[in-house]
Amino acid sequence: MSTMNYKKYASYPTVGLKDRTWPDKTITKAPIWSSVDLRDGNQALPIPMSVDEKVEFFKLLVSVGFKEIEVGFPSASATEFAFARKLIENNLIPDDVTIQVLTQSREHLIRRSFEAIKGAKNAIVHLYNSTSRQQRDIVFRMSREEIITIAVAGTRLVRELKEASGNPGIRFEYSPESFTGTELEYALDVCHAVMDEWGASAENKVILNLPSTVELSTPNVYADRIEWFCRHIKDRSAVLFSVHAHNDRGTAVATSELAVMAGADRIEGALFGNGERCGNMDIIIMALNLMTQGIDPELDFSNLPHVKEVYSRCTRMTVHPRHPYSGDLVYTAFSGSHQDAISKGMKAHQRATDGVWDVPYLPIDPEDVGCNYEAIVRINSQSGKGGIAYLLEKEYGIQAPKWMQPDFGVVVQELTDRTGEELSAQQIHDLFQKEYITCAEPYLMKKCTISWSDEDPDRNDEVATIISASMVGPQGEFSFKAKGNGPLDAFVRGMVSHTGIGFHVDEYTEHAIGHSSDALAIAYIRLAFDEGALVCGSGIDSNISLASIKAIVSALNRHKKA
Repeated sequence: MSTMNYKKYASYPTVGLKDRTWPDKTITKAPIWSSVDLRDGNQALPIPMSVDEKVEFFKLLVSVGFKEIEVGFPSASATEFAFARKLIENNLIPDDVTIQVLTQSREHLIRRSFEAIKGAKNAIVHLYNSTSRQQRDIVFRMSREEIITIAVAGTRLVRELKEASGNPGIRFEYSPESFTGTELEYALDVCHAVMDEWGASAENKVILNLPSTVELSTPNVYADRIEWFCRHIKDRSAVLFSVHAHNDRGTAVATSELAVMAGADRIEGALFGNGERCGNMDIIIMALNLMTQGIDPELDFSNLPHVKEVYSRCTRMTVHPRHPYSGDLVYTAFSGSHQDAISKGMKAHQRATDGVWDVPYLPIDPEDVGCNYEAIVRINSQSGKGGIAYLLEKEYGIQAPKWMQPDFGVVVQELTDRTGEELSAQQIHDLFQKEYITCAEPYLMKKCTISWSDEDPDRNDEVATIISASMVGPQGEFSFKAKGNGPLDAFVRGMVSHTGIGFHVDEYTEHAIGHSSDALAIAYIRLAFDEGALVCGSGIDSNISLASIKAIVSALNRHKKA
């Protein structure tokens, strides 16, 4: 039994929605997205963004495709007010983008907010007041009726100031703050009072934002609350339902996705989940989740590295390496079995004709979000032969055959076990070169020529290949001349005859490295020795026959070394 004092906490009440429909729903289109980076995200920063930084961030949000952007709490500080004015006075707001400002339901703050948005073509005034039992009883010590009076008075003033401005582009949003801590029936009463005061209709909609201000329950309970609200609101056509989920339980994305299934029209969130406490719902994650289901996210995150760079520079916040879609390690596999599956999946995708992404362990193509394939496979002591082979082929064109991969895998494993460090593709390539290509002891081929003769005692009806080789061995320099039915056969005969070592070719593969006219050839070989050993070797040369002979010498040297 746990020693933690779990009995001091009370379970969250369920809705009791017996005929809920949201579990059978499927998201088929993107919701309306609203970024709160410049308000909720900014107010949670140890060092809030300057006006210039906020302008840069605003431009980033516009470039990504946000059409609704909460630019701040202009009545709260001079910086926030100055930022809103700079956007408007410098014509930095595209015609199809709506800025949003947040204000408490207090007269002087509402009036200041209207001063901040003066001249904006499109703006949302986002009014809120706390409605939860905790806030009513502990913070404000007000009755339910007094809280409703605050909401209605604020709504009335917003309506009057909008009418006085003559700007039809001003819309209204209301949040019963701490909705997750507010009794459902009471939250509905507050929202109905606000709708009545606003004069909400299908032609004059109100945005009702039902925030998970503090995440208090599992996402399914929140979805029940949203569906209940959608059912019980008195005029559904007069409302755009919005949700604003925080991540206190680590499920803000699921909360928002289920809320959309339950009837929500609009999602507020922030890039990389920035925001108070554990942060806001990460819009990048939710948008790319939609994309992986074949749904247009209606936001452009095709250059996530750039988005991350601007975000980190302006906010001074970092993105965790395991952050979904965005982290430096999320497209990286160290595990051998994962690497092998990814390698095979990538090759299968290249062969496929339907264009559908279907690669194990990669729910999204890294290239679709501006990342490349360089870091998909990285090698450490947990890695396997498939990942090593993938890197050699992708980075250096070395297509080690399957029968050779375990051999080199052991070499790499020994090094990673000894050092405990990750190996780069360059280090793996260098190790391959050292192990197979440049090993020159005890045998070294100084010169080798190939010629042909029709005097073949074994195969009178075919042309014989003649190998003339000058070698260095354990006993010094030696030369031989041998015939065979090809360069490999002739060289093997000569070496067996001169050295007395019994062996034959067990496996052989070759290919070109590159596609140009001066491409090199690489050969891979496995020799079977009379005492039972199987030893691999490899050779590179501009001449494929010499490359194969070098591969034999490589295997002989590795056999002696073993």
